[in-house]
Order: sequence, then C-alpha cells, then structure tokens
Amino acid sequence: MISSVNPAAGSPGGGTPVTLTGSNFTQATVVRFGPNFALSYTVVSATQITAVAPPGSGTVQITVTTPGGTSNGVAFGYVVAPVPVLTSVSPGQGPVGGANTVTLTGSGFTGATAVRFGSTPATSFTVVSATQITAVAPPGSGTVQITVTGPGGTSNGVSYGYVAVPVPVPVLTSVSPGQGPVGGGTTVTLTGSGLTGVTGVAFGAVPALSFTVVSATQITAVAPPGAAGPVQVTVTGPGGTSNGLTYFYVGVPTLTGVAPAQGRTSGGTTVTLTGTNLLGATAVRFGAVDATSFMVVSATQITAVAPPGSGTVQITAVTPGGTSNGVPYTYVPTPVLTGLSPTQGPLDAGTTVTLFGSGLTTTSSVLFGATPASFTVVSDTWVTAIAPSGPAGPVNVRVVTVGGSSNSVVYTRIGPPEV
Repeated sequence: MISSVNPAAGSPGGGTPVTLTGSNFTQATVVRFGPNFALSYTVVSATQITAVAPPGSGTVQITVTTPGGTSNGVAFGYVVAPVPVLTSVSPGQGPVGGANTVTLTGSGFTGATAVRFGSTPATSFTVVSATQITAVAPPGSGTVQITVTGPGGTSNGVSYGYVAVPVPVPVLTSVSPGQGPVGGGTTVTLTGSGLTGVTGVAFGAVPALSFTVVSATQITAVAPPGAAGPVQVTVTGPGGTSNGLTYFYVGVPTLTGVAPAQGRTSGGTTVTLTGTNLLGATAVRFGAVDATSFMVVSATQITAVAPPGSGTVQITAVTPGGTSNGVPYTYVPTPVLTGLSPTQGPLDAGTTVTLFGSGLTTTSSVLFGATPASFTVVSDTWVTAIAPSGPAGPVNVRVVTVGGSSNSVVYTRIGPPEV
C-alpha cells in the first residue's frame, strides 16, 4: 500500500526524484508512473521507496508491484515549470579570487539545480524563495554572465565583473617574546595586519624553522638558531615583504664564580654570582630550589639570597638564552659546642682553653661573653682560644662560623687567694 508521495509533481521531461511512503515494499519488483516504468528505484525499507519519475504529462497514478500484488495508486502531476528569469545581481562585481556572496533576484527559482558564473558553477548557492537566490562566486576574470538552471530550463544571463583587488603588503606591529636562545626553538607570536597568505617568515636572512598563519592579524613562528645579538623578523606574502621587528638572540649564560661559596643551612646568605650573559635572568637556583630573591646587577653579575638547604649544591642561572653551568655552594651546619677544658682560670688573660664540638672548621670568632678571643682552628671538632681577662665568675663562651653562632659553654674566672 502507498500512503504518500513527495513531491507530488515534477517536470514533464522526467528525472524528478520522489519518495514513496507506505507498507510491504520489501520485495517490490516494479514502480510505475501511470503506464510508464520509473527510470530507476530503490527499496529503502519495508515502508519507503525512492524512485525517479519518467517523462510524462497530466496526472498519473504511481503504483508499486510486489509478489503480493500491485498497490493502490497515488496521484503524481506532470507540471510545466517556468523558465527562471534573472532581473538583477548584487553586488555586480567581486574579486578575481571569488568567495564573495551575491544575491540574485528574479522569478521561477523554485527547484533551481545550478547557478553558473559563465561556465563555472557557483561555489555554493541557496534558494531563498521563488524570487531570490544567494550564491558564492567562484574564482574568475573579466565579465561573465550569471545564469540559473531549474526544472523549466536555464535563465537569461546577468553581467558580473571580476575585479583585481590589490593585495596589501603585510605589516608587523609586535613580536612576543622579543628574545630567545642562540640555539633557536623559541615559539614567537607575530601580530600585525595583512598576514593572510604569508608564504615565509625570516629571522634576519634565516627562514623560521616553521610557522602557522593563525589569522589575518597573527602568525606563530619557531625561531631558527642564530648568533647572539639583534635580528629583524619579517614576513613575506603575496603583497610583498613586511617591515622588520627586532628579535634578540641571547647567548647561553655562564657562571664563573660565587662569593661567598658557603653559608648557613637556614639560608639567608647573600651571595654574588659572576659570569657572562646574565641580563634578563628569570631564575637563580640552588640545586633544585629557587633563590629566596635575586637581583641582576649587570650582564656579568647577580646577587642572590640563598634559600635553606644542606650539603653542596650547584647554583645555576636561567635567562632567555638558557640555563647556565653550575658553580658549587656548600651549606654549613650550625656549630655545636659540647665542652671546654679547662673550665676555669685566672682573672688575667692568657689561659689556653680548648673548645670541643662539631662544625668548627669555618670558625670566624670565639667570644667570652661579648669579648673576642684570639683562637686557632685545629680541626672541625677542636678549637683552642686564649681566654681574655675579665671579672671573677662564670662567662658564656661561644663560637661563630659561616653556619651561624653556636650554643654556649661556661668558663669560670677565679680570683687570687687573699690572706
């Protein structure tokens, strides 16, 4: 059984595709438009058949024949379609590269199957109504006739002119970042105008390793290797070569020294790093730990505050040119005193006192109370000092090293006997 046909009318010349809806279509063997066989047909499912109408006239009945018999008929009318007529096109001209949208006005556009610019089909078109079509012009040259073809035939032509549009020279306004290592590999973003169709990006005379045109105003490019110093970045497109923007190749930083080369495990020691290519430093690291703070003094000097740490680590500096070699820096533990001998002495100066403990190698002073004493570092666990004179009674003795100030041990001064 056939319940509907869509569309229900077509051209007398045949060729109209129709969709039949109904039931029990699975084993269809024949589809007829009146007495005439369909030009072709496809059984889509048990409820749908697509068929191509043969030539005909007037109104006929479409039927489907299966092993179960012939279906009811549904009406299909052969209609003489009007020939499309074009009255205007807007705009009446466009670039030789095409891609602009034009609006065609006229009549008889329903069912239009083609729009041509001369002999070239439109890139695409949309039938808006029986009186209007929008179409995208293909590339072309000179003046051509636009025509519309529909079931009723091909329309008259309306003139459309292809105009050569000047291609602008690309312009660059910024490059970010504006510097990178001499080894190349930095991805930079170029901003400007007229960048569509760019065919080359150069850093000085050297082509970029690669580049991508993101839009008419932006390109990303990978810098090639280069010599330390400035170069001009340019882009080349159909309109010519752009102005240049300065990009700096930065040499790899090197460190030659650090002073002092050791400090407290608690951090806080200010060190001075010397080397080359240190301008623009973005980080100073003690091992894997960032400096508490740092300041770039010049291309050859940085001051940095050591973070807490332990043992010996490598200090490195990071700049746009890369990461430097390392210079060693040693964290010195806080000194510890465990005893002294002798523990007492006279009021006068001159008694040699031996201090025992650990972390004493870098001792810079020995204090009896607030009074400094002369001293000799014997080993990391042993320092001798000459006790200064002082009043009778106990006094706290401590040592100061690169690692800080030790705990105190007590030394007692004893006055002379009296009769």
